[in-house]
Amino acid sequence: MVDITLVIPIAGLVGLAFAGYLTWYVFRKDLGTPEMQEISDAIKQGAMAYMKRQYTTIIIISVILAVLIGIFIEPYYWVGASFMVGAGASALSGYIGMYVSVRSNIRTAAAARRSLNEALVTSFRGGAVSGMAVVSLSLIGVAGIYYVFSAGVGLEVRDSLNAAIGFAFGASFAALFAQLGGGIYTKAADVGADLVGKIEAGIPEDDPRNPAVIADLVGDNVGDCAGRGADLFESTAAENIGAMVLGLTLYGFSITTLGWTPEAALAWIFFPLVARSFGIFASMAGVLLVKIKDENKDPMSGINKGLYVTCLLAAVFFYISTKYMLGDNYLYFFAAGLIGIGLSIVIVYITQYYTSGSWRPVKEIAEASKTGPATNIITGLSIAMESTALPVIAIIIALLGAFALGQAAAPAEAVDDATIHLVYGFYGTAVATMGMLATCAFILATDTFGPITDNAGGIVEMSRQPEDIRRRTDRLDACGNTTKALTKGYAMASAALAAFLLFGAYFERVADKTGGSLADAFKVDLAQPDVFAGALLGAMLVFLFASLAIRAVGKTAGKMITEVRRQFKEIPGIMERTAKPDYAACVDIATKGALKAMILPALLPVLVPVLFGVLMNQAGYDAPQAVGGLLMVGTITGIMVANMFNNGGGAWDNGKKYVESGNFGGKGSPTHAAAVVGDTVGDPLKDTAGPSIHVLVKLLSTVTLVFVGLFVIS
Repeated sequence: MVDITLVIPIAGLVGLAFAGYLTWYVFRKDLGTPEMQEISDAIKQGAMAYMKRQYTTIIIISVILAVLIGIFIEPYYWVGASFMVGAGASALSGYIGMYVSVRSNIRTAAAARRSLNEALVTSFRGGAVSGMAVVSLSLIGVAGIYYVFSAGVGLEVRDSLNAAIGFAFGASFAALFAQLGGGIYTKAADVGADLVGKIEAGIPEDDPRNPAVIADLVGDNVGDCAGRGADLFESTAAENIGAMVLGLTLYGFSITTLGWTPEAALAWIFFPLVARSFGIFASMAGVLLVKIKDENKDPMSGINKGLYVTCLLAAVFFYISTKYMLGDNYLYFFAAGLIGIGLSIVIVYITQYYTSGSWRPVKEIAEASKTGPATNIITGLSIAMESTALPVIAIIIALLGAFALGQAAAPAEAVDDATIHLVYGFYGTAVATMGMLATCAFILATDTFGPITDNAGGIVEMSRQPEDIRRRTDRLDACGNTTKALTKGYAMASAALAAFLLFGAYFERVADKTGGSLADAFKVDLAQPDVFAGALLGAMLVFLFASLAIRAVGKTAGKMITEVRRQFKEIPGIMERTAKPDYAACVDIATKGALKAMILPALLPVLVPVLFGVLMNQAGYDAPQAVGGLLMVGTITGIMVANMFNNGGGAWDNGKKYVESGNFGGKGSPTHAAAVVGDTVGDPLKDTAGPSIHVLVKLLSTVTLVFVGLFVIS
């Protein structure tokens, strides 16, 4: 019989080849008019300059941390090397996405001169380059690092997985810097551009007279493309490795108790990679189907068609992979995978409900703007808090269902073994997570599609193209705002579902280090003072991190506002279009502000749990349990806060757009001014703090997985 694991390298290479094809497809499109090219070049130069400076910072800090890991963490050297590979691959995935996006925007703008469908296909395939590259690089990276340690270095299966954990940690670490720095950059520029341009000067969005407009367009790329690309790279890497660590227990059980051969038992470890491989093929088909035939049709219908096909194919492939890899009771695991796929669709609809202008929440915020900024903000906050309920209920149902199915799949020999029975339940949640992430490449394509269309609209506006072209890009931009919100909801829900499997992976490592059982290690007692202290610290960490991220946006935006006002005052002729603003000055402010402000909050989720665990251990407390409390409660708090920020910010944004479409007085009215203020409040929530908290949650898990040995030293 053909070894099904061969699909892993095949899918990784085919995914990268498909990303190359999409790049060729987009790059052969024309570049539009010279005026359009001039603006696109300015965006491209600003984005690439920022990335160079940001990645220089990330590399320096990563090398220092890798050396420390190599010195203190077993198996020595290999974890540090794995960390550097993970950080480098995460940074590369973000760079690839942004490199293509800043070259797709001009081609999308040019395509909009001919048809809405051509602009949709161009922008979506440009975004899909990032999706395919990220997932393929993650797959090749995780599989490759494991193979190098097992076959190349000669480590045992357990040590190979322990060393590979460093890859997930490195990916999470680099992703947090990329997401946080990009988020500070983009929202400082956006807030500055909106408050001075729209409210004080009364000029449209993306008006070339606004000195902050290029920085704003650059920010879309470094935040939503590079940042989210690195974010979802680390999601797939961390969740794959977490599931593989859980599979290690079932690997040993299948050999010693069920009589499987070691080669057959490796299926428990390799299944997450096989599932991810099939997801690449499903996403490829979905990407190629994104198009519309009727120019009057909503572009979202074309994207939804691609998503549904991706989900359907993912379900078929899931059946194949569970049948061939997960034993006689594979149907239970297949059902768990379907739960994950179903959860991804449910989260998409919940997020659409709270962030699309077609439903009550956004309309309610827009209507509240009629009585001023205060009522807009009050209503927006209430909607943001409300929006946490439905996703949590959906995640609870999915989590309990997947865990029960995993335990139902346990053979009779496992029922009386509390540890093995528990691990089967954990593995059910891991399979559900793999099901949810099966569509990851397609979902990331929809996210990168957003900034490409946003930039295309800015290029059309700044180059003063005919109104019908701007209407086409506006329709794509509105669609892109929704898809960006959907991606954030999807990413957070996948993190929530994966959190339980990552908890299991952490306590499996604790049991391995202490020589105890997983069933005993996983009993986290909040009534114990050290565990309760850890739980408080974990919850506090989320709020402190969010505070630093939001404050960074506020400070940098304040400098941006001052600079824009200065230019309006000191450069005569800007408003009359006889003089050009100094765009570079605003780009420089956003760059310096982001790079300076991202370091402290990005280091917090590394330093706090490690220092807390070491101090608890030295003080004689049960440090692994105390850190477990920090991990679990910090994750739960992060899920709540991130959902609130992401959905609330998206609702504020589209509430503004609902007014701008002609409702409640339209552009230039007092209602519009109030809605703009609400949007600027939501901006750092949905594009800086919210997405960064999602990475923080994963980083807490990978940090504790890597450093658990420091918590159990006697």
